[in-house]
Amino acid sequence: MNCREMGDICGMDVFYDTIRTIFPSILILIVVYLMMSSFLDNEDKRRRSERMAAFQKQALPIRMQAYERLALLLERISPNSLLLRVKAGKLSKSEYLILLQQAIRSEFEHNLSQQVYVSEHVWEMVVTAKSAMVSMMNTVAADLDPEATGADLSKAILTRAMEMGTLPTRTALSVLRREMAQEF
Repeated sequence: MNCREMGDICGMDVFYDTIRTIFPSILILIVVYLMMSSFLDNEDKRRRSERMAAFQKQALPIRMQAYERLALLLERISPNSLLLRVKAGKLSKSEYLILLQQAIRSEFEHNLSQQVYVSEHVWEMVVTAKSAMVSMMNTVAADLDPEATGADLSKAILTRAMEMGTLPTRTALSVLRREMAQEF
């Protein structure tokens, strides 16, 4: 009996022979694909981890400096420090108020770029503290006699600061210190 007489049996043998040859090849291909995929994923993760570690090593001093500069900003715009630095002299209340506002604005603008290196929460606290200090000074100035001097404004601002208890700059500085302690 030859294959023609046994048509279906011979065709089935060829089919089984083909499957026996192709199936192991497909199985090996799948296993190799999975192994290579896993290897490449792990290699990619390792490279990313190395890049992140290098970036953090470079960014750490910059971030530390940003926290330091923002702490200095908050100290410099607090009433005690600001009024010692910006002398009232013989200025009128409104002239002195403008000078104080300019000093705060200048300090703030000088440190604007630091927001990139700190959390959004800390930056919002710094902005809030700055705005609260300007607002407090404006309120105090508005409450004074129009003929008041810069020295009168200075005394009134110090008095209001003492009445406030915890200044917004102190609150922001406290938040900044907490975050800095967590980060470093």
